[in-house]
Amino acid sequence: MSPTSNEREILSYELFGDAIKELAQEIVDDYKPDLILSIARGGLLIGGALGYAMGVKNVSVINVEFYTGIGETLEAPVMLPPTPEAVDLSGMKVLIADDVADSGKTLELVQQYCAETVVESRTAVIYHKSRSIITPDYAWKKTDQWIDFPWSDFPVITPTGTPAGGNAS
Repeated sequence: MSPTSNEREILSYELFGDAIKELAQEIVDDYKPDLILSIARGGLLIGGALGYAMGVKNVSVINVEFYTGIGETLEAPVMLPPTPEAVDLSGMKVLIADDVADSGKTLELVQQYCAETVVESRTAVIYHKSRSIITPDYAWKKTDQWIDFPWSDFPVITPTGTPAGGNAS
């Protein structure tokens, strides 16, 4: 599984590939979604990769803001426009994909959004933290450490000569 360093979980791109293959196998052995709904930003790569691995071409995005920094969140997660129209999801079996079930509040918000229109929704994440209020249906690994994802483990790239800001997972 993944290495750790200084109380952090380190996910490399190579390990991400292994995680997606294992997670996809677990899902296809149990569930056939009509649509994968990726939670942006963290779930974008997960949803897309699962779509390829599972042969699901119908992949959509919902944008939710919650984390504002390392360990810093808004009071509650907020959906940002544009959101998929409920009618577009009507009658579908949906797999909600995200990078981590940390507090679980983002997954809960998206599941509630889908609940009235979809036939069924299930959740898939790379990492599941024990404090999450949602137990994902599918998770590659449990951890309670901060996670360094390969796509967010560097400062924001800015024009040359401009100070860079951090990037939150």
